[in-house]
Amino acid sequence: MPPRKAKGKGLTWEDVRRIALALPGAEESTSYGTPSFRVAKKFLTRLKEDGGSIVVKIGMDEREMLMEADPVTYFITEHYRAWPAMLVNLASAREDQVRRLLEQSWRAAAPKKLLGPHEAPTPKSPAVKRSGGARRQR
Repeated sequence: MPPRKAKGKGLTWEDVRRIALALPGAEESTSYGTPSFRVAKKFLTRLKEDGGSIVVKIGMDEREMLMEADPVTYFITEHYRAWPAMLVNLASAREDQVRRLLEQSWRAAAPKKLLGPHEAPTPKSPAVKRSGGARRQR
């Protein structure tokens, strides 16, 4: 039987796997020789070579706020300084935090057909084509 995690904190790669595979269209893959997940061939997350952290895509502003609020859980190495990504320490992460980050990454990468109706962008107004002075909607 695997060791028990501290209440509410600490995840394993198997926890990340379960969260990622719950996202529509998410597929297991590899990235830089480590296990990863993608949607429509676009990166979602991967296990870092240290085996104890994951890489997730994230906007630079949110990354800075999270790293400032919890530098034990959220951090970067010099390699990621210029990229919209950060590392998440699985030993101190909470499942709800990782789920939110992966869902956010998934929303940014997933094709529209996988997004639910409430998540799809608002459609633009119908295009209007001018033909001989008359207007007709396509």
